Order: sequence, then structure tokens, then C-alpha cells
Amino acid sequence: MVQSGRLHRYTYAEYVALEDSSSTKHEYLAGEIYAMAGGSEEHSALAAEVLRALGNAVGDEPCRVHTSDLRIYVEATGMATFPDGAMVCGKLEQHPPSPRATALNPTFLVEVTSDSSEEYDTTTKLESYQTIPSLRDYLIVSHRERRLTLHSRTKDGNWVSRVAISGGKVALSSLTAELLVDEIYRSSAIA
Repeated sequence: MVQSGRLHRYTYAEYVALEDSSSTKHEYLAGEIYAMAGGSEEHSALAAEVLRALGNAVGDEPCRVHTSDLRIYVEATGMATFPDGAMVCGKLEQHPPSPRATALNPTFLVEVTSDSSEEYDTTTKLESYQTIPSLRDYLIVSHRERRLTLHSRTKDGNWVSRVAISGGKVALSSLTAELLVDEIYRSSAIA
């Protein structure tokens, strides 16, 4: 937001106050507040398919799968965001300055791209998410084609990326599970 020719930088407290009084979700990064656009029916269905598959894979593991209502705070970058889905294994570590559930320790995050978010999801968010010590997997679900891109942290702390297209699958490092591309896109009109 520009005021008097200068860019206004919001504090995290100002962001939280806005978020608590707004019916629209917002993300926060580097003093800027960004309103999140509402997702399409296709976007919502793809996110639901990933969360369904993930929930089925959890089994007896001490993990909980969350919708986009769980805010994630990235301590290293100061980003506050509402990914399309998340999984937290073990006890949820709450970000103290946030009055509502805001996790510091996701194990798995998923974003379904859109025309307006694709570049952000695959660059800025990827780089920010990779600084979360507990994160093992970040899945990007394409809105353009049947494609899953999985970024996983290896045991030595490095990140590897795998891409799967129709007929393929990706193996999660956060659970003993695989996500099948055709299962995620099973009711999708995306070719």
C-alpha cells in the first residue's frame, strides 16, 4: 500500500489485527499484507483430493491433516500464510504472537496453483517453506495439467524435487505413502 509516496510496512501485530477483523484471509511477508483471492471449484476439489489421500495415509501416525484454515508462520522469513493444506506430526507448536491457531512446525504443505499464484507458489513460497526446520515435503499441484511437483528434504538436509505426470506418482518423505497423479486428478476436467 502506498501512502504519501512511500511504501507503508505493516508490523505483524497490525497484520493480525486486520486478519482478526476481516472476512477475507490475508498473507503477510516483509511488511506487506496480501489479500488471498477465493479459489475456484477446481482448485478446491484438487486440494480436497490431496488432503483425502494424505488423511488416508496417516493411519496410526501421530499426525493431523489440516485444511487452509490453519495459518503457518515461517520464523526465518516472517511469512504468515494459509497453504491449501498442511500436516503437522506431533504436537502443534503455536506461534505465540498469533491469537488463533498458527503452526510453526508443519511436516507437509500443499499448494494448488492458479494463474495468479503459480509463480509465487513455485518461487517465494518454496524458498520460504524450505527454511522451516520441521518441513519434510512441499507439494505443488498444477492447475494447468495433471502434474504434481514434490520438493522433499533428504536425511542430510538437502532438498530434492520430483515431478510426476499422468500415470505417475510421488513418494512422500514425511509418511510411508505415495500420491498417485491420476487419483488426485480423478474427477478433474484437467487433461
